[in-house]
Amino acid sequence: MAGQAQVTSIEAIEAFRAALILFVSQARPALEEAAAEVVRCRLWVQNDRRRFWEGEWRQRSKKLEQAHQEWLTARLAGDSATVSLRQMAVQRARQAVEEAAEKLQQLKRWDRELDNRAAPLLKEIEQLQSYLAAETPLAIAHLTRVIQTLETYTETPPPGGSGAAPASSPEKTS
Repeated sequence: MAGQAQVTSIEAIEAFRAALILFVSQARPALEEAAAEVVRCRLWVQNDRRRFWEGEWRQRSKKLEQAHQEWLTARLAGDSATVSLRQMAVQRARQAVEEAAEKLQQLKRWDRELDNRAAPLLKEIEQLQSYLAAETPLAIAHLTRVIQTLETYTETPPPGGSGAAPASSPEKTS
């Protein structure tokens, strides 16, 4: 029996092959979703938020201009109570404009930072996607051939027997 292999579990190889197929079928969509989420985030920062804060800056600048005009009108009218109220309104409007400008600057920093941080991760995702697309079908095909070879081997009678039943035959067990 020195020439015989001890095949104990073809089922374990079959289970591994099935788990590999399941992993690939779940990993591909997850990787695609991760890459798409980065793109959505980048578009949100570059387009949505930027448009929003540019609009806010324009709107707040108009309000500042209007508040400034109202302050000048009140100053020319000589009403000191109204002048101080209008001056406070100008200060609030100026702060609002400064806040919008600050938010725009922050968005520009976020945009650069997002690109700097996301680019290497996206590259790794693409490499893993390429690996899954190229290598796992080969691995699955190899495991299929291994299973077929082992099943053929376990069905083949041992050499040297002339029709007599072998002393101990390899079995397919788990």
